[in-house]
This record gives sequence, C-alpha cells and structure tokens, in this order.
Amino acid sequence: MTGQGQGQHATARPDDQVRTASRPSELRITDMRTATVGWNNWHFTIVRIDTNQGISGYGEVRDFASKNYALMLKSRLLGENPCNVDKLFRKIKQFGGHGRQGGGVCGVEMALMDLAGKAYGVPAYVLAGGKFRDRVRMYCDTPNELTGEAMGKKLQERIDRGFTWLKMDVGVQPLIGIKGALSWPQGMLPGDPGDQVERLFNTTQIMHPFTHVRLTPKGIDLICEYVAQVREVVGDEVPISADHFGHIGLDDCIRLGQALEPYNLAWLEDLVPWQFTDKWVQLERTLHTPVCTGEDIYLRENFRPLLEARGVNVIHPDLATSGGIMETKRIGDLAQEYGVSMALHMAGTPISTMASVHCAAATENFIALEHHFSEVPFWDSFIDGVPKPLIQEGYIAVPEKPGLGFEINEEVFKEHLVEHDKGFFEPTPEWDRAGSHDRLWS
Repeated sequence: MTGQGQGQHATARPDDQVRTASRPSELRITDMRTATVGWNNWHFTIVRIDTNQGISGYGEVRDFASKNYALMLKSRLLGENPCNVDKLFRKIKQFGGHGRQGGGVCGVEMALMDLAGKAYGVPAYVLAGGKFRDRVRMYCDTPNELTGEAMGKKLQERIDRGFTWLKMDVGVQPLIGIKGALSWPQGMLPGDPGDQVERLFNTTQIMHPFTHVRLTPKGIDLICEYVAQVREVVGDEVPISADHFGHIGLDDCIRLGQALEPYNLAWLEDLVPWQFTDKWVQLERTLHTPVCTGEDIYLRENFRPLLEARGVNVIHPDLATSGGIMETKRIGDLAQEYGVSMALHMAGTPISTMASVHCAAATENFIALEHHFSEVPFWDSFIDGVPKPLIQEGYIAVPEKPGLGFEINEEVFKEHLVEHDKGFFEPTPEWDRAGSHDRLWS
C-alpha cells in the first residue's frame, strides 16, 4: 500500500537530492571580477565569477600575467551555465597562449570547476574523474644561495619540516663576475660591458641558443663543487631537482649535465626552451639524469611533439598556463601513454595551488606539486576552510568540500592588494561587451 508521502518521494527528481544553491541546470554567469595580490616582487590576479544563484567560483591568473587576459573573456561567458565546463573551455581556449598568455583561460577554467563543484555539491576532482590519492606530495623549491653548504642547510630545513622532494637553483648566475668561469661575446648588448652577461641571462628576449654564453671548465667545476656541498649536507637519498641553469646553449647543457651525473639529481629542468624538440631529444639520449620541461606550454596538443619524440622523462605543466584542471589531467593521461610521469609547476597563491591539488589527485602518473613560498609566513592564510597549516609533513590533503574546497579570507586579501591595483573585486562593466568576430574558420 502506497501512502501519500511515498508517492511524492517516488516522483521526486534526482537533482532534488543535490545540495545546491538552487538548480544547476538554471545556473548562469552574471559577472566576472578580479583582485590582484602580491608580496615582494610577486603579483597574482584572482578571478571571481558570480552567478544568478549567489554562488561564486575562484581561479587564478598565473604570476606576473595581466588581469586583462581573463577580463577580455567576460563577454564570452556572461549568460552561460558554468557547469558546462568543457563547452566554455572550448569557446575561450583560442584566446590563451604559451607562458603567461594562457593565464586568463586557465584562471577562468579553475573558477568554472569551482562553480560546477559547488553547484553539484562535489569536489572538483570528482568532475575530473575521481581521485587516485588522498594527499598530494609537495616538492619545495629553494632559490639560489651563495654556497652549496648554505643551500644544503636550507634544504635540510625543508626535510626537517617533512618535505620528501626538493628543488634548487643550480644556475650559472653565481658565476657572473668570477674570472675565468664564463665566456660570452662582448658587445652583444649596448651599455656597460660589465653587466652584459647578467642581462643576457635575465632581462633580454634572447633565447638560450642565441646568447653564445659558454661555461669554461672552471665554471663547470665550480657548479659541481656547489652540488657536492649540497649532497654532503643532506645526503644522497632525498630527491633533488635542479632548475634555472641560465641561457646557455645545448652543448654546454650536455657538458654540465654529464658533469652533474654523480650527484643523482632527480631531474634537470628547462635546460633549453621547450619549443626545440630536437634539442630535447639530444639531451634525453645523451644524459643519464632525467630531463624535464613544460611549465610554459599551453594545451595538450603542444606537449605531444615532445612525448612522441621521447624527448623528456618528466613533463612539468603549470596549471595556470597549460589549460586548467581538466586540460592538465588530459596532458598527464597523454604522458602516461608514453611512460612519462607528470610533476606540476606552481608559483602561486593557495587558490591555484588547491586547483592543482584537485588535478594531481585525479591524475594517475602524478609525482609531485611545486611549492615556491615556504618562507612566506602568511601564504596559506589567503584561504579558509582547509586544515592549517595547509602543507603538513610535505603533503596537502585533498579537500572533500564542494568545488575547490575553500573560502577566501577577505581581510588577508585586502592586506596584500598590490599598489598598482588596489581594487578588491570591483565591478568591471567596461568588459561586458568587449568582443570581436571570434570564429576561426569560414
């Protein structure tokens, strides 16, 4: 015998049981706003997408990228249902690009995943297919120190805090000014000859193969001595990756890479620009240390040449450049087909970090996610609703709350707004109608 209450329950729709602000099928984007925070010389733009049901989603434009990369997408998104993440990504991805130019599309995609997860009451990793792990290993980056012993002590501090993977800068920059360590073509740049090599490395648009800066045998010996001092302090067991080698050519990368092989580094990162697939193949075939690149590559199809050529041992996308959560998971899945692991580059706030955590949880061949700000005491205070400290014993727990799994701390945001952009999610009506004829085919 069926009672009235049972009959009502039998006719209830499945989405009546979903915890939402209203109904996902009726969710619409009504606004997009930004706030730019920073410290020291860093700045990061946070994207907020608002809806007609009172829920908002948050994403992050990559460090040092213009907020306009995101805001110019606003007119393409207004009125759309944010739960159609893939549809909207396909609509806007043509406006992204390699390096920082991908930041707007990626920040929007993170915010859409946050919104969709909140609408359906599930964590973002569920929308990406579910999780392979409950916590995500972090690797701790450490900028240059003057001596290998000093670097070793910095790395040991990180080991003592629970980090099980480390990265350090092992570049030629410390050799600048040391007589007999480097050679370079005097007069390549105008101005003071004494700062030419510094500018070749740091402030020009000259790519590695075209600087003709070279390491001398003395220079190679000094770098190896530095790394030997590091290993003397921390031992041989902990994985240590190396980055920021400087704008040197392929032959010098090979000479240096071979000289560093006794120190068992975990990977050598961005030795040459990612675009030169044939040079990466030479590196991979010649060196016995894994080689790694990818932080500036936008979209899965642009990782394919390196993978098909077997030019890398580890791919290293940055979620704020590569295309966001779903696209980066697809990149990881593609790499897995070639037997290649995926690490994630990250130098951002906890917002892009947590988006990366969801992607890492959903990607089987993931190994470690970068943390760049271990010495910034307020770093994890930008968000609430997560365990504090955010990183515990070298890991971040995968959130189980809807969306990206956090709430922003508005007071901390306001404390760290950058001087050139003090607005805190101010209205952006000037971007409501900005557009063009966007179709790529006739």
